[in-house]
Amino acid sequence: MLTISTSAGEFTVELFEAEAPETSGNFLRYVDEGFFAGTLFHRVIPGFMIQGGGFSAGLEHKEGHDPIRNEASNGVGNTRGTLAMARTSDPHSATSQFFINLVDNDFLNQSPGNAGYAVFGRVTAGMEVVDAIAQQPTTRRRGHDDVPEEDVFILSVVRNDQPAGS
Repeated sequence: MLTISTSAGEFTVELFEAEAPETSGNFLRYVDEGFFAGTLFHRVIPGFMIQGGGFSAGLEHKEGHDPIRNEASNGVGNTRGTLAMARTSDPHSATSQFFINLVDNDFLNQSPGNAGYAVFGRVTAGMEVVDAIAQQPTTRRRGHDDVPEEDVFILSVVRNDQPAGS
């Protein structure tokens, strides 16, 4: 379990390590490095998803690690409250950016001719915080659409299964 603390509140997440081992391991690597602290939820689309993990204040791109293999064939669907990896048109291009589905987004699941988006976790508590982020007014900024007018920061992502001081 993880706690994601944001400037809008916090929520907890469970990772699907058995179903998406490479994706979960990748996400935990970023967590352990403190990578997400100070990044933004930079793309917010009500009725669809919120996306973060790749930009800091001023929409400065934060360089991540090498891309990982797409695990969208794991049988876990893009349903409300699930976390999935964001990527480019290259199915194997995901690095640090992730999104949280606000509704069931079946069209993001792998199917014939569609590489899909790898689901690797789900929100277990605090979905109201995710929904509140989704209601932020958005604008276009620095070439990006659907950017919250007021920055929504990820303050920290921490493992709940580690003793204090670890």
